[in-house]
Amino acid sequence: MAANGLVRVLPVIDPAAGHCFKEPIKRIHEHQDVSEFLCSKAYVNIMTFLLQLNRSMFPTKLSDGGVQTWPLGSDAVEYSAPVRQLQQLLSRLEAILEEAPPDQGPRRFGNISFRRWYEIVESRVSSLLEECLSPGILKTKSSGPDGPTAEVELKAYFLGSWGSPQRLDYGTGHELSFLAFLGAIWKLNGFPQNTPGVEERAIVLGVIQPYLELVRTIIKTYTLEPAGSHGVWGLDDHSFIPYIFGSAQFAPALSQTDQVPEEGSLPDAPDPNSVAKATAVERERRGNMYFSAIGFIYDVKKGPFWEHSPMLYDISGIRTGWAKINKGMIKMYNAEVLSKFPVVQHFPFGSLFSWDREPNAVPPPSTVHAASGPQSRTREEPPAQHPGPGTKAPWAAGAQANTAGSGTAAPWASGGAARAPILPDTSRLPQGPMAPTRAPWANAQQNSATGGSTAQEEMLTKAPWAK
Repeated sequence: MAANGLVRVLPVIDPAAGHCFKEPIKRIHEHQDVSEFLCSKAYVNIMTFLLQLNRSMFPTKLSDGGVQTWPLGSDAVEYSAPVRQLQQLLSRLEAILEEAPPDQGPRRFGNISFRRWYEIVESRVSSLLEECLSPGILKTKSSGPDGPTAEVELKAYFLGSWGSPQRLDYGTGHELSFLAFLGAIWKLNGFPQNTPGVEERAIVLGVIQPYLELVRTIIKTYTLEPAGSHGVWGLDDHSFIPYIFGSAQFAPALSQTDQVPEEGSLPDAPDPNSVAKATAVERERRGNMYFSAIGFIYDVKKGPFWEHSPMLYDISGIRTGWAKINKGMIKMYNAEVLSKFPVVQHFPFGSLFSWDREPNAVPPPSTVHAASGPQSRTREEPPAQHPGPGTKAPWAAGAQANTAGSGTAAPWASGGAARAPILPDTSRLPQGPMAPTRAPWANAQQNSATGGSTAQEEMLTKAPWAK
């Protein structure tokens, strides 16, 4: 089911056709299994849903020539009954924090009271979901004899959304689980099928943003560790999707028939380099998901921004606008979340997000999958013999890397006007009538043998210590 000729919508289950639900189980046991995941129906569904939500957050062109933006707390966004029920569910979880106050004993990492909070949530999960989800969704029965209801799959993704009580950590794998929880509700016809973008926008602003805010409260309350963090080389210790949706909020406006732009920003959008200015972050975080995530970093980290968040600092130097940042973030999500064994190894697979192979899937290159950290990424070309003096992430340079100096650059964060942009990689999404329609930038050349960075742009994408 497609919203229009440009965007494929996550398909919903036809109740009349019958469906067999399954207890979600672990399928990714070793690095090689990531390749299978990237060819699975689950992967295609996740990317379809993500791109569907992402497009909804672009400003909208109005018939009178005006532009409607979608800031946090926008009065222009109406919340459906299912969205309000999910908001109620998040409120119930926040209230449980009072039942599990943090332990006051000395502890450097992870407060053990998080385990108590999680145990309470786990013990009440059925009643919580029953109170806040439609019975028609939760109790949808399998067509087979004695098969489980949809609840068994929804519970798995819901409980996987809050961090690990064993490791006392939270990261992008848990965030992915919440995205799957919402996607599962969508597939179960749990959200109204409105004008394309309307319900998706309500999900992002009315459910995902409150979820992120609750997670940040949990992280601060129980001092949860980053899960599988790359440390200084990572984009963010805990989350990723607010950078995708937040960059879309500042991108150029779209009509229903417009393609997603490759570059540009709203005329009054803040400059991306504002992330390094505390006053600008404080101002923008109230209305934008990208800056809201940056603001949380300011809340929990001290010191110069370029020092504790070098990747985000380098991205802030992109001169071609928020649309370019949005495309790059989707590429990074593919590479740094969905293609990383430490992140996806805990994701369970049932019927709604199936391990079955997508018939039209394109197998990933052998160098893409199974990376457990930045150092395992293989270069397509040998490194320059005389690199500049900075500290560079091993995977931050490609065939077009500038050898005059080095920095912690996102792979797509630099490039002059003469160079074709390195765009989000959607090549693994399957082709054909059942495949998600590729975003308009998916067919662009990913590397160009011509051109190079200008000196001015190189300076904009360098951390101060990379001189």
